[in-house]
Amino acid sequence: MANPLDTDAGSELFSGYEAELKLVQADLSQKLDQIPDLAGEPRKAAISQAERALEEANELLDQMRLEKQNIPSSTRTKVNQRFRNHESDVDIAKRKLRSLADDRSALFGNRYSDNPNDVQLEQRQQLLSGTDRLDRSSQRLKASQALANDTEAIGASALADLHRQRETIQHTHDTLLESEGYVDRSVKTLRGMARRMATNRIITVSIITVLVLLIIAVVVSKFR
Repeated sequence: MANPLDTDAGSELFSGYEAELKLVQADLSQKLDQIPDLAGEPRKAAISQAERALEEANELLDQMRLEKQNIPSSTRTKVNQRFRNHESDVDIAKRKLRSLADDRSALFGNRYSDNPNDVQLEQRQQLLSGTDRLDRSSQRLKASQALANDTEAIGASALADLHRQRETIQHTHDTLLESEGYVDRSVKTLRGMARRMATNRIITVSIITVLVLLIIAVVVSKFR
């Protein structure tokens, strides 16, 4: 699973949903074109199939609406325009399907009448259609839950990596402080050695000077 912060992954997911939506729209358009030529049970079946396709198209639009937020702002304008076009097409298909579904005379053909059997049949068809949509929504929900779990796992892994990096940085900082202390002590030691060398040099020069003076004094005393 890709990192939810990865903008390239967001673009790829959006394009994937868009390609799937185009297939669903083509299927929906084909079904809408077939419905006017049908009546009775075939028409109801075609309307039910078109409703399922429309439901799937709306779910894909919802996924695209989420994914386009992960796309860089430099390209989001074009993506928003494409999304609005798809949204408009789906809305047009929805209105067309509603108009076809409201045509009860074409839906029931010559058998149409306002008796309880027709009402029960319509209610049963709506119940079956609703159940099917609920099942599809449940599948989408499970897929979204799986995506959320994967995203949570990726986030936990990223936090663990950050924690390890923080500990490494802290250890490096402590090592630098310790090294700085060693350097300070070394500098102090070198300075002490330099002072002792200077003192020894002064003492040596003084001793040599005294010896030279003594030698001169001894020589001068012999020639007197």
